[in-house]
Amino acid sequence: MDFKFADQVRESSVPGLLLRAVPSILTAVTVVVAARSKDEQRFPYGVIVALGVIVVISNISLFLQRYGEPLGRAGYGLLVFGIAGSLLWYALPGSAMIVAPFWVTRSAVRYYRPTPLAWVVVGIGILGASVPLYVTTHSLPAAFGSAFGVLALTLASINRRTREQQLEDLQVSLARKQAAIEEHGRAAALAERARIARDMHDVLAHSLAGLSLSLQGARLMLVRDGASAEAIEQVTRAQGLAADGLAEARRAVAALREDSVPDVRALGDLVTAYRLESGATAEFIVEGEVRELSSDVMRALYRTVQEALVNTRKHAPHAPVRVTLAYAEKVRLTIEDRPGTRPGNAAPGGYGLLGMRERADLVGGSLEAGPTSTGWRVELEVPA
Repeated sequence: MDFKFADQVRESSVPGLLLRAVPSILTAVTVVVAARSKDEQRFPYGVIVALGVIVVISNISLFLQRYGEPLGRAGYGLLVFGIAGSLLWYALPGSAMIVAPFWVTRSAVRYYRPTPLAWVVVGIGILGASVPLYVTTHSLPAAFGSAFGVLALTLASINRRTREQQLEDLQVSLARKQAAIEEHGRAAALAERARIARDMHDVLAHSLAGLSLSLQGARLMLVRDGASAEAIEQVTRAQGLAADGLAEARRAVAALREDSVPDVRALGDLVTAYRLESGATAEFIVEGEVRELSSDVMRALYRTVQEALVNTRKHAPHAPVRVTLAYAEKVRLTIEDRPGTRPGNAAPGGYGLLGMRERADLVGGSLEAGPTSTGWRVELEVPA
């Protein structure tokens, strides 16, 4: 749970708002009752009304500050409240305003993080509770008892707030620990998927690729030696099954690796797959010192090679391909197919080329694509 949101809920809940409004309501009732009361009033009634108005206005300042923040603007309101409330209790010694010093000290440390101003408010509360009582009763024990009561309430409020904060910290710690456990589990799952993908690639896919090439060679030898059509058809069908199995294995590897970041080896695998599927010459060359690139850059390189080879299969099937990855101040990736003639239609390309350009822009790179005298070239330059 978002604990800032929890603070807002507590701050804006109906019980919380009513609790903050209690002093204003109590003060208003006390002042109204004092107008009809014949009890002792140490100040003129006009002064009592003025003090009541000050208490109500200063209490409003509590609604201007968020729950749990360091005591700031609300502290000055509490300071005024403590002074005016204590004077009002002194003016009306038999009234319920005796709660004002207690309430103001509790508020200073209960709802907000204490600051030096909060301790000033606490001091005003202690004096406001003890001095008027001593003036009224001339009893030191009563005055000290009242001061001790304010101090005890202050310490209890601090203790409760500390326990609430500790509980929230514990909940945050537990939430973070749970998130770490989930992330660790996800990382372990990804590592296991990557291991299975490597095993499938290194064992199954390579075996199927070798089987496909062997069957292709066997078919060519059967044709050369004039074997029967049935034998050639069986070998051709077996080669097709091997090719289909290789494609399925590759799709399974891609699915297992969909959450992992491709590396230079993955680029070479794309070129190898093109060579096996098309039977054409395909080279993958790495120039310069290989260094680690960001995941976004590696994905852009991988998708560019993938899309370029798809376009080659579509527009120049069986064309020789050279893929060069050059590490320098920047990283340059070049995919060039050479069917032997300049493409008849040198149009800018469709959505595949647009997607490659967009990916290059996202990583701060640039992409150029166009015809050459012997084919087509795609060149991607990205920051190292």
